[in-house]
Amino acid sequence: MAGRIGFSTSPFRPSFTSHRAAFRNRRPYATGTSQPVTLIPGDGIGPEISTAVQTIFAAAGAPVTWDPVDVTPVRGPDGRMVIPQAAMDSMAKSKIGLKGPLGTPIGKGHQSLNLALRKTFSLYANVRPCKSVVGYETPYKDVDLVTIRENTEGEYSGIEHVIVDGVVQSIKLITEKASRRVAEFAFNFAKTQGRRTVTVVHKANVMKMSDGLFLRCCREVAEENPEVKFQEMYFDTVCLNMVQDPGLFDVLVMPNLYGDIMSDLCAGLVGGLGITPSANIGADGVAIFEAVHGTAPDIAGKDLANPTALLLSGTMMLRHLGHREVAERIEAAAYGTLADGEYRTKDLGGKASCTQYTEEICRRIAS
Repeated sequence: MAGRIGFSTSPFRPSFTSHRAAFRNRRPYATGTSQPVTLIPGDGIGPEISTAVQTIFAAAGAPVTWDPVDVTPVRGPDGRMVIPQAAMDSMAKSKIGLKGPLGTPIGKGHQSLNLALRKTFSLYANVRPCKSVVGYETPYKDVDLVTIRENTEGEYSGIEHVIVDGVVQSIKLITEKASRRVAEFAFNFAKTQGRRTVTVVHKANVMKMSDGLFLRCCREVAEENPEVKFQEMYFDTVCLNMVQDPGLFDVLVMPNLYGDIMSDLCAGLVGGLGITPSANIGADGVAIFEAVHGTAPDIAGKDLANPTALLLSGTMMLRHLGHREVAERIEAAAYGTLADGEYRTKDLGGKASCTQYTEEICRRIAS
């Protein structure tokens, strides 16, 4: 496999191929070897859906060993809130993580835990495949695109301050290094996946220096990859065209905030965040795969949660580790369950509990 994971060509099997350089330091695992994986269950429904994924992986014989950790910040020696050392040590050992949803209190001065994880582990590229799921109908048919989001800077750099009472300034940080790195990732992704077009999404007509730098880096990388078609579009224009005809797009690369919005918009085209997987690729071979939906505290503990997004993120992880066959068996069982309809969870229009949905997938794996 040598530094890449397969991306399924099936119209209903989202998966992922990495930038070669990003995984050059990843340790190979032989077939039959159990891979240590740091499991971050998360908040709200996170523990329930994490348990469901563990159950399904066990039923499929997935060769992973889970190391559950808590990433709730603790106060360090310097007084700053930091990710617990045990979680840091686990990720340093495994370099692979699977993460449930994390909550951040609003307006109380708390740092986003998701942002903290991205910065701590240098998770510079978020990759979100959006593909239509056979048997789960939406107004859009045959959607097949990938959003690639720069994950470490932009408006989410976390640099804010009060100028005077009633006036707050938030700084949008864009660097050449980060912009070029994610652009190279996007073009390599397109080439290794047999995709034809990379679209850079920006607002350089307004933010001439920051988005202008991001755009310049993408142009330079495009010149180095003439075999991939390159196009530039304003963020608002992409939003308009996306809801009119998502078939216009293939791979999209963009700064942090635009990527956050666009990836959620695209998820809505295929059925929502509850069935959309995600991967975060970092430096030195680190990768964290995650469910990007919310913590849903209103249904936590009620056996109503939908574990599909975390499960499909898990199968992306399995492909990344070279376990394509077990990933495909899990996906076939999950998509078969969704297509059948009888055991869908409430958010997907069904009446099944999380336990019933999980058990049906396990039954299909075993049959």
